[in-house]
Amino acid sequence: SGREVAQMARGELFALRRRMGMLFQNGALLTDLDVYENVAFPVRAHTDLPEPLVRQLVLTKLHAVGLRGAARLMPSGLSGGMARRVALARAIVMDPDILIYDEPFVGLDPISMGVICRLIKQMNEALGITSIVVSHDVKELATIAHDSFLLSQGRVVASGTPEELNHSDIPEVRQFMDGLADGPVPFHFPAPDYRDELLNSDEGAR
Repeated sequence: SGREVAQMARGELFALRRRMGMLFQNGALLTDLDVYENVAFPVRAHTDLPEPLVRQLVLTKLHAVGLRGAARLMPSGLSGGMARRVALARAIVMDPDILIYDEPFVGLDPISMGVICRLIKQMNEALGITSIVVSHDVKELATIAHDSFLLSQGRVVASGTPEELNHSDIPEVRQFMDGLADGPVPFHFPAPDYRDELLNSDEGAR
């Protein structure tokens, strides 16, 4: 809308947030609610839709992530991959314009990771939304991202398609893309001189 988020009033900010979906790291399902009620939660919180329509929305989104049959399971009975898919259904139940993923692949086995990766791509295409994915998983991101931004030391050090970043000569990009221990991102946290600190260790302990 061309508006500065930081300048929005409280009511405007909440209205904007209703147009966004969020997939939290590790899902963040409400443990006392079953799968159905977890997905229904945003609908009940933000609308006064009649129950039959709520049910249709919830079951449609659960079906989209392959878990319509798990509607009455509790989060404690779900695998990590299933919980992440339920969280994705909850994130899209309000048909957002923007969907934000916080480390969606963390802690998943390779099969579940592949499923989530495919769902992100399918949801993006089917719903026509903009997805923002924050992740360290280079291989998975390369299969779904149109544009990538690499952050280092609190700033964007490179941007482009996954292919462009893969061929970049920027040291920070090479270290990240190749998973190198040595490079611009240091191994050692800043500390005093090693020799001086060892020699003065007795004084520091007093």
